[in-house]
Amino acid sequence: MITAGVDVGAKNVKVLILKDGVPAGRGFRTIGLDTRKAIEESFNEAVSRSAMKTADISRTVATGAGRKEVKFADGELTEVGASAKGAHRLFGSARTVIDVGAEEGRAIKVGADGKVLDFAVNEKCAAGAGAFTEAMARALEVKVEDLGPLSLKSQKAVPMNAQCAVFAESEVVSLIHAKTPKEDIARAVHDAISDRIISMVRRVGVEKDIAVVGGLARNVGFIESIKRSLAAEVLVPEDPDYAAALGAALHAVETGG
Repeated sequence: MITAGVDVGAKNVKVLILKDGVPAGRGFRTIGLDTRKAIEESFNEAVSRSAMKTADISRTVATGAGRKEVKFADGELTEVGASAKGAHRLFGSARTVIDVGAEEGRAIKVGADGKVLDFAVNEKCAAGAGAFTEAMARALEVKVEDLGPLSLKSQKAVPMNAQCAVFAESEVVSLIHAKTPKEDIARAVHDAISDRIISMVRRVGVEKDIAVVGGLARNVGFIESIKRSLAAEVLVPEDPDYAAALGAALHAVETGG
């Protein structure tokens, strides 16, 4: 059976095609001003890379904040359900799933069968999501992809007290004026995000193994902060931003009859 999962996030569209449960093709687009165009282009890219035709796909399931925009989808799945299902397929031992994207973070407690037992969502402030790192990178005048590696050079923890991305940017500027090393500020940024995410994780209960998925899982500084906060190792898949698309594609298999 050939299925597709389409994850329409706040910033990017990720598409994953499964053939008999095995990934066969994937597509990625930044949304920009035209969500439906990004969906179409990423879907066509995934189909092309799978060496199949659109007609070969038996069922498509959409997930993510913009899942309603996938007009050709045969069904949909919540972000929590998709991330849990994808993470469980990637790591069958995972019982706690941390999922952080551009504008939202989730902590999910997963059973041995991969079903969601409990979850918490941070959707009120970008300070607990990937958009925060972009804003802070601009304030530090470094590339966002360099922010994580920069933080690993830090030798000192610097507290960041602001609870809002806007005020945090002002705090970063103040730290720069105080001649605080950039690497220490970069670490403070990641620790601030981690603190908000870990507070959610503790609400649902921390149980090993712990898996981290979503776009921010590609950030080594964030992963290091999570490990420090939990005093535990975490599992990170090779392509963490496709976990929800994988979950949606698996759901398509399960509901395809």
